[in-house]
Amino acid sequence: MSRTVFYISDGTAITMEVLGHAVLSQFDREFEQRTWPFVESVERAREIRERIDRSCEESGERPIVFYSIVCDEIRDIILASQGFCHDVIESLIAPLSEELDMAPHPTVHRTHGLNRDNVARYDARIAAVEYALSHDDGLSLRHLEQAQVILVGVSRCGKTPTSLYLAMQFGLRVANYPFIADDMDNLTLPPEIRQQRDKLFGLTIDAERLSAIRNERRSGSTYASLRQCRLELAEVEALYRRFGIPHLNTTNYSVEEIATRLMDKLGIERRIF
Repeated sequence: MSRTVFYISDGTAITMEVLGHAVLSQFDREFEQRTWPFVESVERAREIRERIDRSCEESGERPIVFYSIVCDEIRDIILASQGFCHDVIESLIAPLSEELDMAPHPTVHRTHGLNRDNVARYDARIAAVEYALSHDDGLSLRHLEQAQVILVGVSRCGKTPTSLYLAMQFGLRVANYPFIADDMDNLTLPPEIRQQRDKLFGLTIDAERLSAIRNERRSGSTYASLRQCRLELAEVEALYRRFGIPHLNTTNYSVEEIATRLMDKLGIERRIF
């Protein structure tokens, strides 16, 4: 039976979810996870407390509650619930406060909010997303000099989600270019791409996995056949070696892991937005 988990925050709750998922992944058990962002009123806090208590009564187990709330009154309501409550942020702040010899000044929405210091970075992130969308799947080869990364690879190997993740999470301008079946007889880099060789990063994938992904889109087609996938991957990987393009097999990696390994290989400094 799964254990219920609540993520509760007076902000977006994104930090709670990331930290909570990392912690829960260490335990071999199923968890039913529910998120409550922007808990900024007493009424909303009481509603959530009732849900926590109801969950406890129905399941016979205390729900696990990860929370981060600045307002004492709202926090006390959550703590009065029957859940096992853990303030993830406070557990990190307390020892750090002692080490720095200074008191923290908690502020609602400081982590993700658009305060004056974050406006420029936010604008840069939006510009990066727009750039990724306009340069997705070889849609445009203009302004590639503005790209920080250019992803290349066969269709359905993870280029688009990786491009968008790098833009959203790190504010990187990423273009991506696909090698299609018609390219395979004389596979090479277009002149516009070749001029930006120092920005290139190749993605590849196991043929069996690629075939399965393509079959979800075009079941039974030549495009999705194992033979076609093997042919395309062999040609593209040979091109990577010929041009010295760093590359990564994405078969067993999430988009987060692909992005992190890519940045590490290319020596790109991480700036989380």
